[in-house]
Amino acid sequence: MSATAGMFAARWTGATAGERVSGALLVLGALALCVFLLLPLGTLLANSVRDDEGALSLTRFIEFAATPGMGTAIWNTVWIAAVVTAITVPLAFLYAYAIQRACIPLRGVWRVLGLSALLGPSLVGAISFIQWFGTQGVLKSWLGDTSVYGPVGIVMASVYASFPHALMILVVALATADARLFEAADALSASRWRKFLTVTLPGAKYGLISAAMVVFAYSVSEFGIPKVIGGNYPVLAVEVYVQVVGMHNFGRGAVVALLLLAPALVAFFVDWHVQRRQQASLTARAVPYVPRPDWRRDLPLLIYVALIALAMLGVLGMAVYTSLVKFWPYNLELGFGHYTYGLAEAGVLDAYLNSLRISVLTALFGTPFIFITAYLLEKTQGGPAGLRPAVQALAALPMGVPGLVLGIGYILFFNHPDNPLGGLYHTLAIMVIANVVHYYTACHLTALTALKSIDREFEAVSASLKVSQFVTFWRVTLPVCLPAVLEIARYLFVNAMTTVSALVFLYAPHTLPASVSILNLDEAGEIGPAAAMATLIVLTTALASLLHSLATHFLLRRHQAWRNPKR
Repeated sequence: MSATAGMFAARWTGATAGERVSGALLVLGALALCVFLLLPLGTLLANSVRDDEGALSLTRFIEFAATPGMGTAIWNTVWIAAVVTAITVPLAFLYAYAIQRACIPLRGVWRVLGLSALLGPSLVGAISFIQWFGTQGVLKSWLGDTSVYGPVGIVMASVYASFPHALMILVVALATADARLFEAADALSASRWRKFLTVTLPGAKYGLISAAMVVFAYSVSEFGIPKVIGGNYPVLAVEVYVQVVGMHNFGRGAVVALLLLAPALVAFFVDWHVQRRQQASLTARAVPYVPRPDWRRDLPLLIYVALIALAMLGVLGMAVYTSLVKFWPYNLELGFGHYTYGLAEAGVLDAYLNSLRISVLTALFGTPFIFITAYLLEKTQGGPAGLRPAVQALAALPMGVPGLVLGIGYILFFNHPDNPLGGLYHTLAIMVIANVVHYYTACHLTALTALKSIDREFEAVSASLKVSQFVTFWRVTLPVCLPAVLEIARYLFVNAMTTVSALVFLYAPHTLPASVSILNLDEAGEIGPAAAMATLIVLTTALASLLHSLATHFLLRRHQAWRNPKR
């Protein structure tokens, strides 16, 4: 122990002042991730392997296995996720292919419409499909004798909610291609189908696998959709909610949460393994592929894209229409009663303000914490040996942890009477922290991507000129990475407004968030006010996205004029 301490002391005393500061800051970041991520998950694991007396035991797992219907819930969860993945990935791939590899007009508009589901909570799709295909739905006859309440509705709403997640990955996967491969295929007189199978699909296979893993993990951990439209169809995510909220059985809830965590972690590690094997699609000698107009390909793809975009708008439009109708389906007069009276009488207008506060605070505090931690990892030296790999592992872990699992871990950890941080429980602060941790990985990767694009020569030149690291960060690194910083802030704000699973176990009556209030209104049969609250969330996130675009435009013109040199 003394030898280790001596090595650390030598390393610390031999470091410069800047390295000591950056090392200390990185240690603080690692401690924060340990406290708000590792310890709650460790507490969850510990509670699952202890009996009611606190002794180590597998009793809870044995009781869970003996509970009638639990095997069915596990099978239903995996089966639904597999079906949703099998439907969503091909739909999203063809949509992304039309945007990137065809010559269709208004490609930017189609892309925005394809991502429109991200603007609202997943409950928007569930509510809309009930109005379209439910007992009193407009298109009820389309389903024949099949009820939308159950696996059909869960699959439909999950496909709608997960479609933009797959689309984002596949658009990037299809964005680059080597034109020389297509020229070689043309020289060999390969058919259009042959080129698709031998050039396009192999080039996008890693994106397809990543999209499939993301959709699968999303479907396994999705809670709001099966709760609203699932009827009596049992799935693990709802079972967690029933055990914790309905029965206050936190031990059983911890067991179910671990089972819910397993497939999500498997999907994450498969995706991680695939990404490690991925090779660059464009070499230094590659020629970027530019599609040529061909109406035989472009016209069918334009029709397909228009139909998918129309379906996405139809889901959002039905939610908005439901919020304006006085009493569905008996009084279809339009008005703002559900906004002016329905929400006020339900007492959830404060929930909307709570969500605004949570979202603003999540973006305000989460963005600098995530970006500075990524900066310390990528651009600085110093700190104990092994610290940087540990922080990288901690930063990657949240991607594989469903929101419900994180929420139960927070209950068990922060609600413990011996925890000095117990005062955070049932406050807005703990929900802000949960949001930052839950969405940490995507933001961290965004920041790292931006930072890796900056040559390390900037830091070397600054050091040779004896310019402090802080000045270099403020005048060079931050302005160059400004687009990534703004995107992280927008991402955190939008997800904090729309998430349900990460917060459903953490709120108190005075901290109820808007997304969870939709769930409560639906349970009370108040479909109009629920749709009104969902519409408010969509309008808020759309406005935030618009402000983000404007801010990006003006700030980049002011601070990054070098990107657009005058001709």
